[in-house]
Amino acid sequence: MSGQVEITLTVNGETVRRTVEPRLNLVDFVREELGLTGAHAGCEQGACGACSLRVDGKVVRGCLMFAVQVDGADVETIEGLAQSGRADDLIAAFKRHNSLQCGFCTPGMLLTADELLNTVSGSSRAEIRDFISGNYCRCTGYQAIVDAIEDVQAKRGG
Repeated sequence: MSGQVEITLTVNGETVRRTVEPRLNLVDFVREELGLTGAHAGCEQGACGACSLRVDGKVVRGCLMFAVQVDGADVETIEGLAQSGRADDLIAAFKRHNSLQCGFCTPGMLLTADELLNTVSGSSRAEIRDFISGNYCRCTGYQAIVDAIEDVQAKRGG
């Protein structure tokens, strides 16, 4: 089909080559082309955070990026984070504090919380709330999520 673009990227440590439509957004590419369905297409306006993915080490909104924009990039999904074991303590804390609820926001929330824990030390509850504020959760009221992040931060010595 004409008008398609070939891209090569690394997803969760594996090289991926695909030919895609230039307008295909990243979250749809990851879900439909790669079968990695942890990130969700929520508001499709970048406001809810359900589509969060990590590109070159930074959490981004997968609904606001085109797949062609990540040609040559390193992309990590929630599946990659979970399989890496790097966030096992965070995932366990989310379970322990009942921060999961329906689970729709959880992948994006975990990626964002992981970024916070790996880039900022000693965050207050207000700072944690501010950092995760781009991720909407309609089930928990954020209390349990902040509790889980605070718990991990304390255990990691932050």
